[in-house]
Amino acid sequence: MKTILITGCSSGFGLEIARFFLDKGWRVVATMRTPRNDILPASDNLKVLALDVRDAESIRAAVEAAGPIDVLVNNAGIGWMNVVEGTPMETVRDIFETNTFGTIAVTQAVLPQFRERRAGVIVNVTSSVTLKPLPLLSAYTASKAAVNAFTESMALELEPFNVRVRVVLPGRSPQTSFGDTARARLQGQGGFPAPYSDFAAGILAPRAQPSDAPVTHSADVVAAVWQAATDAASPMRIPAGADAVALAG
Repeated sequence: MKTILITGCSSGFGLEIARFFLDKGWRVVATMRTPRNDILPASDNLKVLALDVRDAESIRAAVEAAGPIDVLVNNAGIGWMNVVEGTPMETVRDIFETNTFGTIAVTQAVLPQFRERRAGVIVNVTSSVTLKPLPLLSAYTASKAAVNAFTESMALELEPFNVRVRVVLPGRSPQTSFGDTARARLQGQGGFPAPYSDFAAGILAPRAQPSDAPVTHSADVVAAVWQAATDAASPMRIPAGADAVALAG
């Protein structure tokens, strides 16, 4: 029986990934900043642990409590929506602390056991916006693109130790709170700068209308993570969702 540690399991993709691997009979270490025991089915194969990817001691304690890990899924992340001019540097740093530096920090904490055992899989969840960047998402896209590059370079370092590294790139998902959270953070910082308001409205208006355009569902991301975790022949970059697959093609 293998063990998977997943960050960012309180909702969205992380929660669904945890549920899926539990159903498959894996030991699951579901981590989140504030642990909740009511969102996953009770199981002897489940550990719910506190893990703040921006806190070195929190990471150390969670990895120690998890015990031996076979697969690490770096899923935790935060969203942001605004033009560059309307994004304070404090916010840019906040985004990178979670999306980029948090991914690197958790990976560093797990790597020694993978290297020593000469076995393990690391799956980093980024975004299809790194395949075709969109306006209003510049800081977010930069944080995820950095993880793509980090993943691909790290894979070369770890190949001699038989450690597999993959990146999963989800598309736009109506099933997650990304858009709502990003908009709430935007409003909390005063909205779009006035000179960009008409531009931003033109970008967002079509998204508010019903559409049959392809999107990404949680099941798509779960399937991509499963492929990355279990298929040694899987590609380095795995798009998840019909829209992400179209962009990757």
